[in-house]
Amino acid sequence: MSRLLAAALVALAAASPAWAALDVGEKAPDFTTPAALGGQVFQFSLAQSLAKGPVVLYFFPAAFSVGCSIEAHEFAEAVDRYRELGATVVGVSTDDIDTLGKFSVQGCQSKFPVASDAGKTIVKSYDAAMFLLPDYANRVSYVISPDGAIVYNYQSLNPSKHVEKTLAALRDWAKVKTSAAAK
Repeated sequence: MSRLLAAALVALAAASPAWAALDVGEKAPDFTTPAALGGQVFQFSLAQSLAKGPVVLYFFPAAFSVGCSIEAHEFAEAVDRYRELGATVVGVSTDDIDTLGKFSVQGCQSKFPVASDAGKTIVKSYDAAMFLLPDYANRVSYVISPDGAIVYNYQSLNPSKHVEKTLAALRDWAKVKTSAAAK
């Protein structure tokens, strides 16, 4: 399918009603999959990342599309703020790993990994497939606590609020965690 046709179908899907992502409090499905950071391919493991702190897992429809490039740039620009909160960022799409290797350099500015779910198993397990275009991931962001619980989800094909909303959710989670530890 051409990128132009895919973009048109993504726009059509955006007009569709939003479908539920996984709920807050649910256990995040574990996965290991090929990913790229700075053009270098490696195996990304959610469990290994959660052992270091919270993870912001965001799904996106297609590397190099306008909205996905905007969103990746915004996440790249905010990586230091995520790190200050102890969080790791990873993007996931159904693109092949070769495409994501290039996107990890250009779109993500080599600041965070993007993972390939060409088999669509991760997208399905996170209820992140587009309703009308199930071969593509919907634009869904999750904040996952180190114990594997989903503490926040946000779904919108508009790429402009995902960073702002996930950072706010991480700050809120950190406040709750800190006040619970103080008791």
